[in-house]
Amino acid sequence: MTNLETAENGTTRRRRRDRINVPTVTLAHGGGGKAMRDLIDDVFVSAFDNPSLAPLEDQARFYLADLAGHGDRLAFTTDSYVVSPLFFPGGDIGKLAVCGTINDLAVGGAVPLYLSCGAIIEEGVEVDTLRKIARSMADAANDAGVQIVTGDTKVVDRGACDKLFLNTTGVGVIRTGIDLAASNVESGDVFLVNGVLGDHGAAILNARGDMALSTPIESDCAALHDLIHSLLDACSSVRFVRDATRGGLATVLNEVAEASEVGIQIQEDKTPIRDEVKGFCEILGLDPLYLANEGKLVCAVAEEDADKALAAMNAHKHGRGSVAIGRAVAERPGRVVMETVFGGRRIVDMLVGEQLPRIC
Repeated sequence: MTNLETAENGTTRRRRRDRINVPTVTLAHGGGGKAMRDLIDDVFVSAFDNPSLAPLEDQARFYLADLAGHGDRLAFTTDSYVVSPLFFPGGDIGKLAVCGTINDLAVGGAVPLYLSCGAIIEEGVEVDTLRKIARSMADAANDAGVQIVTGDTKVVDRGACDKLFLNTTGVGVIRTGIDLAASNVESGDVFLVNGVLGDHGAAILNARGDMALSTPIESDCAALHDLIHSLLDACSSVRFVRDATRGGLATVLNEVAEASEVGIQIQEDKTPIRDEVKGFCEILGLDPLYLANEGKLVCAVAEEDADKALAAMNAHKHGRGSVAIGRAVAERPGRVVMETVFGGRRIVDMLVGEQLPRIC
C-alpha cells in the first residue's frame, strides 16, 4: 500500500495512484490484478500512507534499535472486529479496530507503535463506505501517534460476511520496569474505573433500532494509552490494568479474582452507570455490569496510592469521572460480590453466553 516504487538504481519514484470508477466492490477487486491494486490505492494507500508502509513489501520492517529505545520487551496482540452496524454514535468499525488494538497493548504497559489492517469485504459494499472507514482508521491512528504499516484485503461473495470484517494486529514496546498482570493483585488493593460504564453496548443496541432512547448515548470508543501512561508515571504500585470490553466490568473482575485468588468486593452506589443505560437495561432484562465498553479501563492499585492514582486519572481527558469502586479482600477467594444500595450482597458471576452479539 504505497505511492512509491524503487527503481533499479535504488532511488524511489512516485507511481500513479489509481482510483476506482465503480460505486461498489466486485469480486474482481479481490482477484490480485489491477482492480485490486486500484482498490488498495484508492481506499487504503490514500488513507494510511507513511514511510514504513511505503516500500509495499509483504511485511513492514523496523530497526531493532528503534524498538529497544522504547523499552525492554515487545508486546504483540491481534483482534478482529465484526460490529453491526458499521457506523454508530461515537464511532465506526474502523475507529473501533484501531482504538481496541491500541488499548490491548496499552493495558500491558506498552507504548503502541505499529498496526496492521486486514479487511474482509463483502461483494457489493459501497466504495465510499470503505473510504470513510479507512479515513476514520487513519485519523484514529494519527491521533494516537501510531502507524498502520501493513495489511491485506480480501473480497468474498455476497452473504459470505456482513459487509466488512476487520482484523488489526498491534506491536508495541513495554517500558522497562513495568509489570502489569491480573495475578499481581493483592488483598487490600483498590479497584478504579475511569468513568461511566456500559455506554458502548448501549450505543450499539440503540443504533440497531432495537430501542429508541430519548437521550441518545454515544460509544465511549477511545485510545487509552496516554491515560495509562499518565497513571503509571504518577503511581508506582499499579498492579493490573484491563479494558472492560466484551463481558464488561463483571467479567474483568472475575478474571482478576480467579488469577490472583482473592475475593473482590465492589459497591453498587460507587459503580458509575448512566441513568439512561440503567433504564433500558431494566426494560430489556440486561445487567449493565456485563455491557461492553471501548474506552473504559479497570485498574488495581495499592490502597496507599489510590488517591494519587485517582488524581492522575481525573486530570486526563479520558479519565474525568474516575472513581474507586471496591477492593480486593482475603475472604471468598475467586468470588466477586457487590454490596447493593439496599444493604444486601449479591454474587457477580462471570458472564455466561452473550448479552449483546456483535458489539465489537
